[in-house]
Amino acid sequence: MKCCIIYNEPGKDALADELDVIDQVIHVEKYLLEIGTEVSRKGITANFMVEIAELASEKHDFVFNLVESINNKGEINYFIPALLNLYSIPYSGNPLEAIFVTTNKKLASNLLKNAGIRNPQAFLPSQSAMLTEGLQYILKPIWEDGSLGITAESVFTHNELSVERLNKLDDSHWFVEEYIEGREFNISVLTGKEGPEVLPPAEIIFNDFQERPRIMDFRAKWDIDSYEYVNTVRNFPGGKLGVDLERKLKDTAKSCWNLFGLKGYARVDVRVDNEENVYVIEINANPCMSPDSGFMAATIEAGFDFADVIRRILGDLNR
Repeated sequence: MKCCIIYNEPGKDALADELDVIDQVIHVEKYLLEIGTEVSRKGITANFMVEIAELASEKHDFVFNLVESINNKGEINYFIPALLNLYSIPYSGNPLEAIFVTTNKKLASNLLKNAGIRNPQAFLPSQSAMLTEGLQYILKPIWEDGSLGITAESVFTHNELSVERLNKLDDSHWFVEEYIEGREFNISVLTGKEGPEVLPPAEIIFNDFQERPRIMDFRAKWDIDSYEYVNTVRNFPGGKLGVDLERKLKDTAKSCWNLFGLKGYARVDVRVDNEENVYVIEINANPCMSPDSGFMAATIEAGFDFADVIRRILGDLNR
């Protein structure tokens, strides 16, 4: 089998969140080679229409899609599976529709609520009058992943000053979500012959955050010298999770998989309040696959050899 790994070519002076894709390419390539696949690489840039057209002429058996953004902007990443569909090039991971609706976090929030899946209340900046004074909210970019654009200041208590702040933002790129105080979990899901398999849930532990909001902001994910990065750790509670909560987490992840038509692999991020209500805060189609990623950690916790994970993903190609 002949495969081309496509990925977003990091720009000049790229930050850690953008450079991480190179680690993913190396990692995936290693296991594709291990299972006997002939592998090449192609960086995707703002010239993506020409670059995908070139792929069509190169006659690969399939493409492994690791494109997360274009010029570090997530809002046009769905153009890549759209063009792969156009040229009838088989590709790994999630299809066009799933990538579009999960990348647009406000749209995903609406779809979750319509399906009866618990999700924090969400508002556009222009709807600031609908927010409740004194309650906590979190400001998020609609299109970006990897906590890009999220800082400790993203969490705020609504008052007159926050109204002024929100009035300066546009509805096409920002939204406001109810802040759920509680525990945070990442739940990875992998395709299988019997349907989606939910891997062991990972809890994100915020050590000694004190006055800091307990969130995975950009510093906690990418700034290795920061207090937030050092004191934010991943833990697999296993049997200590409790039967009821584990069932809720896994059922929620499967419901999201089915609702959004996910394929190959995905990760569902949730917050759990003091009454163990599970709130979906993000759907990650094609989550990070670098060696230190949450998805990789979950496969190890589940006891999987990563070559078998790659085989599963390739068994669920978009054609």
